[in-house]
Amino acid sequence: MNSLHNLTFFDIYEKHALYRGGSQAIHWDGGNISYSDLFLQTAKLAAGLAGLNLPPGSRVAVLCKNHPAFFHLFGAASALNLVLVLINRRLSEEEISYIVEDTTPAIIICDQEKAAHAETLKESFSFLQYCYVIDGSGDDFVDLYGGSPLESSVPCRPSDPFIIIHTAAMLGKPRGAVLSQENIILANLQINSAYGIDDSKGYLNILPLFHIMGVNLGLGTLQAGGKNVIMEKFDPQKALQLIEREKISLFGSFPPIVANLLEAFEKGDFDLSSLEIVAGLEMPDTAKKWEELTGSKFWTMYGQTETSGLITFSEYFARSGSAGAVSPLANLKIVDDVDNALPEGQTGEIVLRGPLVFQGYWNGKELNEYTFRGGWHHTGDLGMIDSEGFLFFKGRKAEKELIKPGGENVFPAEVEKAVLGHPAVQEVCVFGVPDPKFGEGIKAVCSLHSGRTLTKEELISFCGSLIAGYKKPRYVEFIDELPRREDGAIDREKIKLDYP
Repeated sequence: MNSLHNLTFFDIYEKHALYRGGSQAIHWDGGNISYSDLFLQTAKLAAGLAGLNLPPGSRVAVLCKNHPAFFHLFGAASALNLVLVLINRRLSEEEISYIVEDTTPAIIICDQEKAAHAETLKESFSFLQYCYVIDGSGDDFVDLYGGSPLESSVPCRPSDPFIIIHTAAMLGKPRGAVLSQENIILANLQINSAYGIDDSKGYLNILPLFHIMGVNLGLGTLQAGGKNVIMEKFDPQKALQLIEREKISLFGSFPPIVANLLEAFEKGDFDLSSLEIVAGLEMPDTAKKWEELTGSKFWTMYGQTETSGLITFSEYFARSGSAGAVSPLANLKIVDDVDNALPEGQTGEIVLRGPLVFQGYWNGKELNEYTFRGGWHHTGDLGMIDSEGFLFFKGRKAEKELIKPGGENVFPAEVEKAVLGHPAVQEVCVFGVPDPKFGEGIKAVCSLHSGRTLTKEELISFCGSLIAGYKKPRYVEFIDELPRREDGAIDREKIKLDYP
C-alpha cells in the first residue's frame, strides 16, 4: 500500500514536533504538554499498542471523559491504522454494550468511573482482549508508553476507517458512522479557515471528545498548531477562569452551556477579551446577550456526524434564522421526495456529495445503499437555500424525526421502545417540544392499559433505567386513547398539535 499521497494525524504530530516542538499543544490539570512531548508520548503509545499484535483495522473502544489520552490515541491509531470507537459515556450500560457488540473491539480504554462496566464487558465478550484504565487500576495503561517510540507507521488509505461514532437510534438501535482520516482532516481545514484557527489560538475543550464537534475543534486546533485546553467535566466558573488565564480564542457549545456561562459571568469578574468565537446552537436572545456581554461572536451551524461535522456555518446574525452558508467542501442541494433538485426558496431534503461524506454505517450494507442512493448522501433533514446560499433548517423527514436535547441526537423510536417496556403503557407517541434549558425537550404522550395506573415520575425513572439520562422524557402526558389516521396508524401530527 503506497502512502505517497496520504496524510495522517501521526504525520501532523511529527511535523509539529519538528517545527514547533517547544510550543504548547495541551494544557490540562495534570500540566502542560509540548508538541515534542505529544509526539514522543504518542509514538511510545503506538509502539505499546503495536506490541499487542493487532492487525490493521482492529477496533479500540474509548469510554473516557476528556483527557490528553484522547490525543495520544488519535495519533497512535493513525500510525497503526486502527479504528477508534468513540463511545458516549452518558449512554446506559445496555446501550454501551450494544455498541461494543456491534464493533467487536479488541481493546477497551476507559476512565476509573467506567472501569467496572468495562471489566464486565471484557468478561462478556471473548473478542475483547484488553481493558486499560487511564486513571486507575486495571491493566496498566501507563505501561503501554514504557518502551521505545514507534519507528515506522503502518500504511493506510485515505478512506480507511479511523473513527466510529454511533449516532441516534433511528430504528431502535444506534448506527456506527465510520469516518476516515481524510474526512476529519478536510473537515478541520475548512473550520480552521472559517474560524481563523492558527498556531496562535487556544481552544477550550468543553464539548466531549467522543462527539464529532469535539473531535473537529480539538483535532482542528491541534492540526493548526494551536493549544488545546482540556476540561474533564464542564464547570461554568472554571471554564471562565480558563478562558481568562489561558487566553482562550474559541470553544464549542450546546444548550445550556452558554446560559450557564452567562449566569456565572454576571456573578463574577472575568476578562474574556481573548475570546473571539463561540460556535454552537442557541436561541437568538441568548446568542445576542453573549455577544453584547463578551464582545465575541457567536457562530451558527448545521452538520451531522455523517458529514464529518459542519457543512454550513456563519456568524449567527449574518443571516437571521439561518444555519449558515454552505461550506467550500460540500456540494449541497435541496431535493423533493423523488430526488429532483428544488429551486431556491423551496423546502426539501438536504443531500450532499463531497469529501466530507462519511464512509458509511458500520455493518449497515442495506442502510448505506438507501442513504447513498443516487450517488448522494441523504441526510433525512429538511432545509431551504435562499438566494445568497444560506441554509435554513426546516426540521426532519418523517422517517428521521429527531429530537436534539442539549445538542445530542435522540430518535423518538428509541424512547418509545423504552416507554413501551413499562407494563402499564399501552401506546405512546414521543416528539420534541421547546425547552427553555436544553433548547428542545422530549415529550411522551401515553395511553395506559385498562385498570393500570402510572405517574409521570415513575415512567421517567423507569425510562432512565433503560436509556441514557438525556434520552428519557422530561415531559409526560397521559390520555385515554391516542388518535389515529384513516390507515389505523397513530396520528403523530395531530398529537403534536393537540398536546404541544
